[in-house]
Amino acid sequence: MRRTSTTLLLLTLFFLLSSHELFLKSDSYFFEKNSLKELYLFNGTFDKSENVITRDRIIDPKILGPDYDFKPSPDDFYDKGKITFLKFKTGNAGTYVAGVSTKPRAIELSGEDFTAYLEHEGLTEVISDRKTKGISKQVANEKYSKHVKAIFQVDEKRTDNFATQLNYPIEFIPLKNPYSLSVGDEMSFKLLYLGAPLGNQTLHVSSRKNPEEKGKEETSLRTNKKGEVSFTISNGGHWYIATIHMLESNEENYDYESNWATLTFEVK
Repeated sequence: MRRTSTTLLLLTLFFLLSSHELFLKSDSYFFEKNSLKELYLFNGTFDKSENVITRDRIIDPKILGPDYDFKPSPDDFYDKGKITFLKFKTGNAGTYVAGVSTKPRAIELSGEDFTAYLEHEGLTEVISDRKTKGISKQVANEKYSKHVKAIFQVDEKRTDNFATQLNYPIEFIPLKNPYSLSVGDEMSFKLLYLGAPLGNQTLHVSSRKNPEEKGKEETSLRTNKKGEVSFTISNGGHWYIATIHMLESNEENYDYESNWATLTFEVK
């Protein structure tokens, strides 16, 4: 009986955790100029989307490139199965950045589930603070929002649009153009929270050699005092970097507020 209860708890916890992440993706991040293309949102894990993102949750979507500034409307999105797609037409050759932000939502977790979730995401400071206050077993109400980006390349010309700041509450800013890199090179990012560098922040990096590959483990890293982090491009394929920034909430109905950030790109 205990084994069955434990299994159900683990399955429930896995669903709660895995269905929390959001990624802006493409089957290929290499496009042709002046062509109709699509990006899509995976709401779940990098490998599987658990549900679509309704239009009322999407705020401040944008795609920026050389002489290109596209602000999608709700009509530019459509759903297929559990995936939300974004239609657009590329412009001139260059490196582009695309982003989507979501309105906050709330989740309530038991003390045990919340601790497991914090451990999974490397939020050790929150765990320590709850232990110090003696509230580790208390139910936690969290308000969260998601802010996702993708960097893609149109034709051969490399431009510096990849580093454009989208002014989301939290976001990764590439310090190098990923489409100027090869396997074995070092990639670097700066993490911003409310426009300022976020130091000593845990984040996760992973890759897939092709869209069909699944289950590769994440590497956990921390930003330095300048909010910067670097890692080696160990293989070609699709890459992502992700993090969660969590603080105690000042709002009456919430214990914590978190902002989630992911960024995806491809290396040949």
